[in-house]
Amino acid sequence: MERKVSLIKSLDWWTIAIYIVMVIAGWVTIYAACYDFEHPEIFNFSMRHGMQLIWISCAAVLSILVLLIDGKFYNNIAYLFYGLMIVVLVATIFISPDIKGSHSWIKIGSFSIQPAEFAKFATALCLAKFMSSYQFNLHQARNIAIIATIICLPMLIIVGQSETGSALVFAAFLLVLFREGMDGSFLMFGFIIVLFFILVLRFNNIPLEVGELPSVERYGYIIVFVLAIIIGAILIKYYLNDIPFIKLYIVINIIIYFIGGIINLINASWISHTNILLMNMTASILLLITWSVYKRRKTYFMLSLFLIGTIALCYSADYAFNKILEPHQQIRIKIVLGLEDDPQGAGYNVRQSQIAIGSGGFIGKGFLNGTQTKLNYVPEQDTDFIFCTIGEEKGFIGTFFVVALFVILLIRLIILAERQRSPFSRIYGYSVVSILFFHFCVNIGMVIGLVPVIGIPLPFFSYGGSSMWGFTILLFTFIRLDANRMEVLQQ
Repeated sequence: MERKVSLIKSLDWWTIAIYIVMVIAGWVTIYAACYDFEHPEIFNFSMRHGMQLIWISCAAVLSILVLLIDGKFYNNIAYLFYGLMIVVLVATIFISPDIKGSHSWIKIGSFSIQPAEFAKFATALCLAKFMSSYQFNLHQARNIAIIATIICLPMLIIVGQSETGSALVFAAFLLVLFREGMDGSFLMFGFIIVLFFILVLRFNNIPLEVGELPSVERYGYIIVFVLAIIIGAILIKYYLNDIPFIKLYIVINIIIYFIGGIINLINASWISHTNILLMNMTASILLLITWSVYKRRKTYFMLSLFLIGTIALCYSADYAFNKILEPHQQIRIKIVLGLEDDPQGAGYNVRQSQIAIGSGGFIGKGFLNGTQTKLNYVPEQDTDFIFCTIGEEKGFIGTFFVVALFVILLIRLIILAERQRSPFSRIYGYSVVSILFFHFCVNIGMVIGLVPVIGIPLPFFSYGGSSMWGFTILLFTFIRLDANRMEVLQQ
């Protein structure tokens, strides 16, 4: 059953108001970032702030068109649009010019567009369509495989375009799955994998000598193996509550390490602490597999797979880092982990960005008075590093205002998503939240040096037509779906 409701009255004007404030604040910041004393005109379309006015105007038209289209239309075209975007992404690899090593832009005359920005919208629609289908069950292996394909296919194609940053955004869809009932263990194990990977990279190459011989210890492995054994015991307690087995598990590990430690004290060249702990891991795996057969419970076997996966991760981390990642990506990660300091090279952007934000103090230097930004010390200060322009000119107050805007927007979108009557609208709404949240956290973390520089824009603030249009369509489609919620019965 459907009911006709006035579109104007049913729109969430609070969200639209926040969007307008963010777009205006973003344009003002772009104007400040690329301000030229010789060309101060607002409507100078040879300058980036002038071009951004064109993108914003087009985005306004797009937002109106999106709102005028019936909400059911987006459900109907979800699969078709997703398939079309996959074709466009693949074609982009072959027809795109090489721009700073990336093949992700389609040039049409003097105009360039990045399909990856619209692939997020297509993936959100497709995911919402599939997960809202009749009798969908998130815990079925077939459905999990299809969801993984929907998310990973555009992600892998974008990696093929040498746009790793844009590809990583698709990992944000995991948050949607968590909201829809995915076991929290998946997120926990995902966090553990990332943590172990970082620990291996950070601590594996610490130089140390033992007596006359250079150490053969891999301290990243040691830390990860110890953590894995401890986490294994915690998981046994949490999932199985098998206290006798936990005692046996702990005793066997202590005995093996004690014997290995004595041998190491006698002659460190006979066996390293790394290999002792590898023996601990192997014994724990065999014990868990044996107990799985004895008790006829697959949970023990699944925990053994966790330890096996940990060993595989440790011994493949260095290979993945050195052979898969590009040299500039390796350097950026090393800088964040404190393994290298390259203030004049790969670390230049972040160092200058931190100086700009720090020099802004509490209230900032004032509009158009930023020295780091005006003298072009910060590259990409109107795109990926636009947050540092806010920090320098508006200080802590300005950065707090921007962060508050994003937090308010995200909270508002979560409220809207929770009040949806159709699963499609709710899932799509959480997809929007996840994408904006990822961009917000990673971009600001990148600017202040907490995460590696991966080149993703700050939504509604960074210069660029593709990102402005992509985020506008993404957001206003959800606003349209929300306006349509009263026309259908609760499902």
